[in-house]
Amino acid sequence: MKRIILSIALILAMCNMTLTSFAASTENRSDFKNSESLGRIHKRLADGFKLLRQQVVKSPDGFIKYPYLIPAGFYSQLWDWDAFFMANHFISKGEPEYMKNWVLTFSQGIDKDGYVAGCMTSKGPRQAYSGKFAMKPFLSQGAYQYSKATGDWEWIRPIYNDLERVLDYRRSTQLDSISGLYFWEIAMQSGADNNPALNYFKDDSRSFISVDASAFQYGEILAQAAIAEKLGMKADATRLRKEALGIKTALNEICWNEDDGCYYNVDRDSHEQYKRVGYSTFVPLFYRMAPEDRGRRMISRYMLEEKHMKAPHGFRSLSASDVDYNNKNIIVPFSNWQGPIWGITSYIYSVGLHYYGFDEDVAWMAEKVGGLMAKDLDEYGTMHETYHAETGEPLAPSNFKYRNPDGSIQGFVSWNLCMENILEGLLQGKWMLLDIDDM
Repeated sequence: MKRIILSIALILAMCNMTLTSFAASTENRSDFKNSESLGRIHKRLADGFKLLRQQVVKSPDGFIKYPYLIPAGFYSQLWDWDAFFMANHFISKGEPEYMKNWVLTFSQGIDKDGYVAGCMTSKGPRQAYSGKFAMKPFLSQGAYQYSKATGDWEWIRPIYNDLERVLDYRRSTQLDSISGLYFWEIAMQSGADNNPALNYFKDDSRSFISVDASAFQYGEILAQAAIAEKLGMKADATRLRKEALGIKTALNEICWNEDDGCYYNVDRDSHEQYKRVGYSTFVPLFYRMAPEDRGRRMISRYMLEEKHMKAPHGFRSLSASDVDYNNKNIIVPFSNWQGPIWGITSYIYSVGLHYYGFDEDVAWMAEKVGGLMAKDLDEYGTMHETYHAETGEPLAPSNFKYRNPDGSIQGFVSWNLCMENILEGLLQGKWMLLDIDDM
């Protein structure tokens, strides 16, 4: 693979897809405000989530000095992207403080090199798996989303250099110097634990330029640029925006396959695209990194196609045409991203679908997956983490072993709370897009 040379013409072309093209794609969308089915599901979830939100809030404990959010059930730790998405849900409910608490807690876990673990416990940062598995790239985005919601930016100033150090650490450990894109050390680090588009066993030494790692980092750098602008650090803001644009351009040059109409991960040794279609394939759409024609083509060809992502009960986490597609009930030793429906994938997909003009399909998914969650609330008073894409059967957790102090069932309550935000977008126009002003 030759070193990427970013021409001014190409950069301008990649930029020329923002406000005008995306505004055009949002015209003539259907009005879902009068949908009785979506209205019933929304009411059931909104009522049920009032109680379930109480289960994810924990009081300060040891190393964690502020109230914090956990995935209810057998988890008691503060996790990176679980709590990021939950905290954004809480922002939408007028409780932004949990996002600030999340940022400050992870910030106090940053070491001298800029490494910060992906999980915090009452005893301090948790060293998960092996090696230095850094938290996923959401720290600057969390700081940005809190400040955007509250108008308070000055609280970031004391930790601004810490956030910069985290970005530098990721550049030194996960940036492919040839392509200018990012990779995960192993699938477990990505959070999509057994994503077959990555190496997910330790004895698999392959390394892949990853579309989700690059997209998340693109958002992280843009968020840091916006923070720098707000704090009066103009040179930093300019530098960071230029860096983010380089990631966006390189992703569209290297990971896009024009014949297939899809983004693929790329083997860092062979420089060949690794042709697997799954959850991570669509993460660039969450950040509007694809030109409109590419995004719409990829959604139509893969997301809305039954032989790929569209299942009877929602959108799969892996294409049904993939040799590894399955709906096994797996959480330990790692959770299953090879087919089952997840609340978090449903949310991430919904944002991309909305950006590229597919609200009808967001509504279809919300009715299917929101309906599964409403059924869970009716039958169990809580929810599951994953669902069988073909049958709708609740999967993990397979048995409700854990109980609340009052004896009631503890299921899984985490980023599946974002389903309420999807429904609010459709019914009330209150979309939780997590966009960054510079996108």
